[in-house]
Amino acid sequence: MYNSLLTSLENGILTITVNRPDKLNALNKTVISELGEVLSDLYTNDSIHAAILTGAGPKAFVAGADISEFLSLDAGGGAELAEKGQDLVFDKIEHSPKPIVAAVNGFALGGGCELAMSCHFRIASANAKFGQPEVNLGLIPGYGGTQRLTQLVGKGRAMELILSGNMIDATEAHRIGLVNHVTAPEALLTKATEILLTITQKGPQAVARSIRAINAATSSGGYAEEIRLFGEGFGTDEMKEGVTAFLEKRRASFSGR
Repeated sequence: MYNSLLTSLENGILTITVNRPDKLNALNKTVISELGEVLSDLYTNDSIHAAILTGAGPKAFVAGADISEFLSLDAGGGAELAEKGQDLVFDKIEHSPKPIVAAVNGFALGGGCELAMSCHFRIASANAKFGQPEVNLGLIPGYGGTQRLTQLVGKGRAMELILSGNMIDATEAHRIGLVNHVTAPEALLTKATEILLTITQKGPQAVARSIRAINAATSSGGYAEEIRLFGEGFGTDEMKEGVTAFLEKRRASFSGR
């Protein structure tokens, strides 16, 4: 049914697997579009009560965006990319009336970390790694990362992680509140299913209202500003150097322009 996703439904829980293991499950236009489709079905399909979002293979949840798509974009194109992704996927996950849990099984970097953070909560395997390395490309997070990371771990930790571009492991992610639980890799989906089966036994309207109320505590205009600033980065020489260096597998040399 999908080119880049695998889906299965059992006991009312839909498991959505980003299935590009040869690309470390990187987000591209097809993945974003198909995630939008499956989320629309989740909203309207009464047989789906909750969902788990994960990545194929042992190496990655989602290792980031498909950087090769970036060089063709200008400031307007960058902003449009971020806005479309937020509308189709990231905001749709966050505001889903049915709980969606990220089961993070390896690298969750850039857009992958943002995808995990848009879920209602996160469970990580012991080999998971998290990070927002966009500054290495002369960019900033554009799929809600500046907002959701700050909400989850606090301003100081979000500043350090985003400005340094450093990765953290599952133990540190758990310590700072980015993930709720850390499991052995083979127990990851079992743990996610166990929690969701508990939740789906509750009143679905009460669950939906709880999600809306909790999300209201962190609503702001920050996402629109992030989209604008993300797009602005695509008009800079800094971004062109950062992305070119990444694709050429060399260290970027930033001039400050």
